[in-house]
Amino acid sequence: MKTYQAKPGEVERAWVLIDATDQILGRVASAAAQILKGKHKPQYTPHIDTGDFVVIVNASKIKVTGAKATDKMYYSHSGYPGGLKEEPFSRAMERHPERVIERAVKGMLPKNTLGRAQGKKLKVYAGAEHPHQAQNPQEIKLEG
Repeated sequence: MKTYQAKPGEVERAWVLIDATDQILGRVASAAAQILKGKHKPQYTPHIDTGDFVVIVNASKIKVTGAKATDKMYYSHSGYPGGLKEEPFSRAMERHPERVIERAVKGMLPKNTLGRAQGKKLKVYAGAEHPHQAQNPQEIKLEG
């Protein structure tokens, strides 16, 4: 019996819709990362992008557990001395809730060219509206 290896041209990509209303950030991000990688498919191949497109709506209604809503910080550095900036989770959710989910999902993807290609298939929207109705995304329900 031969081992099957997916070829980039043979991969069929579907569109998946996840509603983040009252869902936990890490669980949504984990599910989205698995779909972007293609690990839910039987033809998954680690070095080929076999994943599907993921559309996440209602990003502004995501939840976190425990005291993360007040204690969680996002850090960035400008590259200059003293250039460390920090932003609390609550302020990040007010300003750009889409980036909170994008950052959580991209942290779960590989840190290489393949991971960057998989990250481009993620579409996150703060509200319930999204411009991908023509792709007919299949909605999946997450437990919890």
